[in-house]
Amino acid sequence: MRVGLTGGIASGKSTVSAILTELGAIVIDGDALAREVVERGTPGLQRVVEIFGPEVLTPEGDLDRPALGAIVFADEARRKELESVVHPLVFERIVELEGAAGPEDLVVHDIPLLAESGRAATFDAVVVVDVPVETQVDRMLALRGMTREDAEARVRAQATREQRLAIATHVIDNTGTLEDLRRRVLEVHAELVGGTA
Repeated sequence: MRVGLTGGIASGKSTVSAILTELGAIVIDGDALAREVVERGTPGLQRVVEIFGPEVLTPEGDLDRPALGAIVFADEARRKELESVVHPLVFERIVELEGAAGPEDLVVHDIPLLAESGRAATFDAVVVVDVPVETQVDRMLALRGMTREDAEARVRAQATREQRLAIATHVIDNTGTLEDLRRRVLEVHAELVGGTA
């Protein structure tokens, strides 16, 4: 069973991913892979520097994520340039990792931009972690120390809540407590492994 897991920034998708891992799912994390393919010394990082210039590097030669984020989150065309480099590299790694899973495994692809990628139909089920936009913004202000303007720009840079819900076969509401969230993840996991997607 191949499952796509997505949710807007600060929706709690990483927490859901961690719970699914505890339950035995093989989680392929798109965010982690997106970082991996632009690590120091990779062809991905070299290409990013060719496009955005050496100012997106730290003095040590690593990707300066805040510097790159300031460029791409403020300019959709620049963000699409970055995605044209990173997305194909991530997809190659996903194919490798998925190929290593067994036939009975629940393979969960944690993909922040699943709605944007147009790949939802390639999964047996799509799980969307959902919260209202204002909750996303509040969490970024409280937990990530962002300004309201930056937080709202990050939300606008992603698919709308409605676009994510339109691709969902399962919705996990994350406006309650951690216990509420865990209970809902257990329900969805049971449905997925039971084949009632």
